[in-house]
Amino acid sequence: MTVGSDVRSAKAVSGAVDNTMGHGGASLSPIGEEDRARASLYGLLASSLEAPVGSEWLSVVGALEGAEGDVGMALADVVRVASEADPARLARDYHDLFIGVGRGELIPYGSFYLTGFLNEKPLARLRAEMRRLGIERDPEVKEPEDHIAAECQIMAGLILGDFGSGAEGDASTFFRDHLGIWAPYFFRDLAATSVGDLYPAIGRLGVSFMAIEADLNTIFEDEGAARAT
Repeated sequence: MTVGSDVRSAKAVSGAVDNTMGHGGASLSPIGEEDRARASLYGLLASSLEAPVGSEWLSVVGALEGAEGDVGMALADVVRVASEADPARLARDYHDLFIGVGRGELIPYGSFYLTGFLNEKPLARLRAEMRRLGIERDPEVKEPEDHIAAECQIMAGLILGDFGSGAEGDASTFFRDHLGIWAPYFFRDLAATSVGDLYPAIGRLGVSFMAIEADLNTIFEDEGAARAT
């Protein structure tokens, strides 16, 4: 199964993960509404950060509805900004944030956040975990696999059972060992940027969502430990 480059599709941000993520039907149990919502949020984060968003993305996201709680309010803010945004301006914002002249304001890679350098041991560990789960990088994608968008894609696929064995613990393990140890800091930095309006809103959504995901995975690990004793 591949982590691909087409997650910007309408399906990725409106509730279903794009087909490039490989629907393997490996899930061992039905996917509940809460987990589908989690996967959709991961898809939205991935699609917003993989590349500059276009008019289709803005149209779909601008029509979404918020919900209660911190994540719901943060999502409502993203929806409001998306409904008013100009794609050309967002392309410039994306360039300034993530590409720049030489480098952007933020470097959205796990290795950099964990070591200060690109292509370091965290990327090697991630690639080993991807091999274990049977996940391959789309050959057309040139970015290293520890890009924030790719790791969010992987989380969505693990939650839905499209990647890995379909076991509940795959997503929890991946969050604990990979995404969860650096993404909260990335989203905090994104929320603090002064570049435009959409990307700070995405950052605030990511901060709120990562906090809830950390709590959920702590509960899952505690339950797993209790079952083992």
